[in-house]
Amino acid sequence: MKLPLKFAAFLFCTATFLSAQNIPVGTVLPVTLSSTLDAKKDKPGEKIEGKLMQDVPLPDGAKIKRGSHVLGHVVEATKTANGFRMALKFDQLEDGGTVIPLNVSVRAITDSDSIFNAHLPINAASSSESSDEWVTKQIGGDIVNRGRGLVASGDSLVGHWKGAVWATLAPVYDCPPQTMPQGEQAMWVFSVNACGVYGFRDVKIVRAGDSDPVGQVVLESPRDLHIGDGSGWLLIANSAPSASK
Repeated sequence: MKLPLKFAAFLFCTATFLSAQNIPVGTVLPVTLSSTLDAKKDKPGEKIEGKLMQDVPLPDGAKIKRGSHVLGHVVEATKTANGFRMALKFDQLEDGGTVIPLNVSVRAITDSDSIFNAHLPINAASSSESSDEWVTKQIGGDIVNRGRGLVASGDSLVGHWKGAVWATLAPVYDCPPQTMPQGEQAMWVFSVNACGVYGFRDVKIVRAGDSDPVGQVVLESPRDLHIGDGSGWLLIANSAPSASK
């Protein structure tokens, strides 16, 4: 069946607009990787794949859907005098037929075990309750009281829970973003002050991707630099898309 010419043109223009649309600076993108990163084996150009773990609303009323495909690539994987080093870059996000260029920095990385634990109740007695009533603990320490719909960081209320965690990102010294986003963000399993690496021994973020070369994340470890599939990444949109390297 042929589409009416005007309607087909509308769909084409809409797709083109969304494909060219940049994600607003400071937008949080919670992602889990299906790829394993291994500085001993990976080669420059090797593909990195993952998916978005929570809907991300945009200022124009649209949203990037949970499950959207995230693509990136390995820039460098080398053995150094002090261990191993890996550079990588996230290039684009695919939401259905829409392709959005990515230029992001990383604020926090966590292992799959920590993600699993963040979905469990902190009180063993809660296991007999509906999961909508559980009290859980985010990576970084925030407490989510699902029954009351509240998210607390220390003594402060920082967001709410409605099927997922929405909270206001906290500024952390030497951790992106430098310009804080407005309003609540899609935090998934991360706390508002989560920063750095959780669950991976001796792995460090030595370049978050918010400085030149913008968008390029560099990890180092004095031992094998291996990040298994299922890892979680709290990505932050930088100011403008950059060309892939």
